[in-house]
Order: sequence, then C-alpha cells, then structure tokens
Amino acid sequence: MRVHYLEIVCRDVAAQCAALEQVHGLTFGPPVADLGQARVAEAPDGSRIGVRAPLAEHEQPIVRTYLEVDDIAKAVKEAESAGAVIAYPPTQQGDTGTWAIYILGDVQMGLWQR
Repeated sequence: MRVHYLEIVCRDVAAQCAALEQVHGLTFGPPVADLGQARVAEAPDGSRIGVRAPLAEHEQPIVRTYLEVDDIAKAVKEAESAGAVIAYPPTQQGDTGTWAIYILGDVQMGLWQR
C-alpha cells in the first residue's frame, strides 16, 4: 500500500504551504486546475501533497489520504461491502488518474488509480 496523494483542505492555503515548506523542506508549485486549484508538492518518495481551499461553502477543512489501488472499481466495491458509503464514485481527473472517496464511520478515505 502506498500513499499517492495527501489532500489538505484549509482556509489559508499560503500559510499551510509555507509551514510545510519550512518544516518538511517541500516546494509547492502554482495552483493545479485538475486538482481543485491545489498547490502541489512532491515528496521524496514520489507521493504528492496538495493544499487547497474548500470548493464549496459546505466543505469543511480536512486532511484526506488517497491510497493507490490497481483496480479502483474493485476497491470501491470492496469498500462498499465493508460498510462504507461512496461519497464520490470513480472519477477521471485529467491526466492524473482516477480517484474515489468513501466514508466509513466518521473517516473519509480516498482511492487513486494511476
């Protein structure tokens, strides 16, 4: 299992990026339209960290981890059979791959297939 993308949704993107750069030595690029205008940095292991503002009034700040999967349709079905609610079904995201989000209890998890 590998973390593909760590998504941080917050109200002060610049402050979060500056802290992550200072604490972890990351370098964030300009906003990426395909990722909700997230500013993205690549970690030494190849995983990505994206920081963006909420996309809607109802979206609350959150840190969401997207785990890589080989077959996202299968992973979504397995999450459902484990009792999860699918918040977002598999969705193609530009050239970055296909993602989905499920909720189990009060935890949101992301899945990502390259």
